[in-house]
This record gives sequence, C-alpha cells and structure tokens, in this order.
Amino acid sequence: MDRKKKHKTTFPQRASLVAFKTKIKEVTQENADRKVVLQKRKKSVKAGNLKKKDLKKLVLYLKNGADCPCQQLDNLTSHYLIMGRKVDKQYLLTGIHKWDKSSKEFKMAIKKLKTHQCPSFENVFK
Repeated sequence: MDRKKKHKTTFPQRASLVAFKTKIKEVTQENADRKVVLQKRKKSVKAGNLKKKDLKKLVLYLKNGADCPCQQLDNLTSHYLIMGRKVDKQYLLTGIHKWDKSSKEFKMAIKKLKTHQCPSFENVFK
C-alpha cells in the first residue's frame, strides 16, 4: 500500500505574536543577525503563548540585521512597542516602534493588537 507521508511545515502552528512595552537593554551582533536583549521590566501588550520562564530571559533576533541602520536599536533610553514571534526555539523581532501614547493612530493600533487573533497557518495556506 502506498500511503502519502504527512508533510510537516517548518512554520509554527500559529503566528505566536507577542508584544511588549519595554526599553532595550543591549544590542549585539551575532553572525549576520542582531541580538536584542530587553530590560527586565516589561509591560505585556500581548503575551501570546509565552511562558513565564521565557518572559524572564526574552531575547529577540533580527534576522540578517547586522547591517541594519535602525535608529530604534541605537537609542536605549526610550520606551518601545516591541513585537515578535516564535520560530523554532528563537523569538524573531518583527516590529519596533517608539511608544507614543499621545498619537491617536498609535492608541488605535495598540487596541487592535490586544484584540486581534492571529490565524493558524493551516487556515491561511489551504
């Protein structure tokens, strides 16, 4: 009998979006990537399926970002909205924006981020 093998996708089952209000502790270069270490104090905007032990030592990577001219990664004194997702065993940095509570657009984006449910990849790619 010829049975088809189930193809395992390399993507996680969900986009696993996480978002925090925090400051950046340090930014270092690791091969072609940039490693972003966050301050211990973080305010969770959306924790996703992040566990408490992962939250304590959360490190995000900017893939192929060694030569990225990001001004946000150079300024360690401001608060930022930092977003990421889990891929394999690493958390990838997907977005970084200066925390601007006075902006109406920013407030609306935060509200949408808190309530939005990321679709699973099975539903999107069928």
